[in-house]
Amino acid sequence: KGMDGNTVFGIDVTVTDLGTQLAELRQTPGTRIAIVNAEGSPLAYTGPDATNSGTTSNTAKPQGLNDGAINAVLESDSKQATSELVNRFTTENRDWYGMTEPLESLDRENLKIAVAIPADELLADVWAALTRQTILASAIALLLLVIGWFLGRRVGRPLELLTRRVGALSRFRFDTSVSVDSHIREARQLSVALDDMASTIRSFQSIATALNRGQDLDSLLQDILEQIVHILGQTRGAIYLMSRQSSELRLSVDRDIHPPETITGVNAKDDDNDVIRALRNALSGHPVFAILRNRRKQLIGALVIEMEHGEHTHLSDDLIVFVDEIAGSAAVAIETRELIESQQALLEGIIRLVANAIDAKSPYTGGHCDRVPKLAQMMVDEAIQSPAEPFANFTMNDDERYEFHLAAWLHDCGKITSPEHVVDKAVKLETIYNRIHEIRTRFEVLHRDAEIRCLKRQLAGESSQQAETDRDREQEELQEAFRAVANANTGGEFMSEDDIERIRQIGQRTWVRHFSDRLGLSGDEKQVLTGTPEQTPPATEPLLADKPGHLRPWGEHKPPVAKDDPRNRWGFDMTLPEHAVNQGELHNLTVAKGTLTPEERFRINDHIVQTICMLDALPLPDRLANVPHLAGTHHERMDGQGYPCRLNADDMGIPERIMAVADIFEALTAVDRPYKEGKTLTESLTIMQRMVNDGHIDRAVFQLFVQTGIYRRYAEQHLRPEQIDAVNEERFLT
Repeated sequence: KGMDGNTVFGIDVTVTDLGTQLAELRQTPGTRIAIVNAEGSPLAYTGPDATNSGTTSNTAKPQGLNDGAINAVLESDSKQATSELVNRFTTENRDWYGMTEPLESLDRENLKIAVAIPADELLADVWAALTRQTILASAIALLLLVIGWFLGRRVGRPLELLTRRVGALSRFRFDTSVSVDSHIREARQLSVALDDMASTIRSFQSIATALNRGQDLDSLLQDILEQIVHILGQTRGAIYLMSRQSSELRLSVDRDIHPPETITGVNAKDDDNDVIRALRNALSGHPVFAILRNRRKQLIGALVIEMEHGEHTHLSDDLIVFVDEIAGSAAVAIETRELIESQQALLEGIIRLVANAIDAKSPYTGGHCDRVPKLAQMMVDEAIQSPAEPFANFTMNDDERYEFHLAAWLHDCGKITSPEHVVDKAVKLETIYNRIHEIRTRFEVLHRDAEIRCLKRQLAGESSQQAETDRDREQEELQEAFRAVANANTGGEFMSEDDIERIRQIGQRTWVRHFSDRLGLSGDEKQVLTGTPEQTPPATEPLLADKPGHLRPWGEHKPPVAKDDPRNRWGFDMTLPEHAVNQGELHNLTVAKGTLTPEERFRINDHIVQTICMLDALPLPDRLANVPHLAGTHHERMDGQGYPCRLNADDMGIPERIMAVADIFEALTAVDRPYKEGKTLTESLTIMQRMVNDGHIDRAVFQLFVQTGIYRRYAEQHLRPEQIDAVNEERFLT
């Protein structure tokens, strides 16, 4: 007890105990703690150099502590005017954190505690905790990434598929289904909307295709109705077309409605409301109507759709506008198809008109332009069906068939330019008339001259008997000479050289002309005789002559048939006669075969040239571009000796070869030719077989013609009964 009566407590603490307590305060293995007095002498220390008792291990230096870190803390504390809570410093090649703190419980002793902790050990737990948290966070992030990837795949796969399909739509692949199965409601709704859009576009494509590719009006109307009904989601409908002649709507297409065939009381000038009113009066159910009008707003028909599905009484304005717009497009397409068909009908009519005009121009070739197309078409049909070579792969589409049909009808259209007297020339001296009458008159003159000479001799006192004998002999010679000339005039299959020489000798006889041969001539005849001096009557002339007036030059009308003619762009290769016309009497009467001179034969053959030139000048569409070639090759030969282009077998297809056979068979069997009689079937086929052997016509086509019996079917329709004889087909198929 103190003197003042207060209690005094005392504590006995050993240095060892103090060191032990300090050791317990160490936060890290390298932490160093020391308690020093005012002089800096350590009272207690714990650290790597401390002993178990807690005293310093450096007993030799009691006035100081052999610890660089503690010393650095104490030194830093003594230098600073104001003590910082924690100081950072470097010693012993390590970073440290240090601090000093006075011991307030022993403030009279002026003691303080110094603590030095290695920076790496102080933050070790922090870094370890940070590392653990980083690893944990990374693991969580990785787990979330995996989960996100999986969920993203589940969500993104439908979106990716939807993107690809929408991309296909952007590339105009509207036939691609856009609908996808997605758990995302918005994506699913979007896919359904896009799929509906694609379906609508496909429907528009279908109806556009139907409008553009309809081959005929009936199929076009069927396609239009089918597509519009499908777009509207319905199943039934009909289309009426306007008949202006009868002022009524006539049913053209019916799709399960079974409406009336006609709706009367409709005028072409009625407005849409009047037409719809007439339709409603005639039709029951819940139809929606679209009035079809052409570009000039003229009524051409009406579209009827039976609304079985959906709300019938509340049709949306959008639906009505849509149907009207589609109907407008359909109306234009219908009008276009009607125009095309009417133009095609007009073309057909003109073609038949030309063909009939050619046949009517000559009563001797009537029906040729009608019969050849029928026979050629029969052969084409058989060739398409035949499995034999070379027909196994032969086929023709609708355009090619129509092209062949037109070519067959027009194969002789060039004959419209052929002079009628040449086409119908039945005797050698025929021009506009038969000039045998002129020659007969000359013989009459000579006959009378013989009579006059006889009488003059008798008047002169000569023997009457001798004069009459000479007269009779001369007149008999004239009769025989005229018979020879007349026989030569009729022509035939062959005229011998002796007969030709006989005509030339007869032609050398002379007669006397007493009248001018320059009077009463046409301008053309005068032009021909320009430069030829006139013989003053009486003029002695040969009985038969080839005079300058018998010739006609080509002039500006020279056809471009020579191979080297720069105007020849068609490939013609024909020999052009020197003159356009040669009416020379000897020139005509000495024709060895038939009745035609080389000039006239060229004029006949020139009809093919004119056919090709005329058809080539027409603005034919591309699908009919081959008509001139098909129409102009029926006089070509397999051996290249035909005309007008000297084509050979390699240059001609099956249609061209068929046309040649059809033309020849019709010509052989025709009974309306002035220069020959119609031949029997056997005679015709025999001649054609010879033409096959001579390289004129194609053997395969001829054998098809015989083997399929086309010749007989044609004969039963167009030949006389006496021409249809029994044919040994094996003879022509060997």
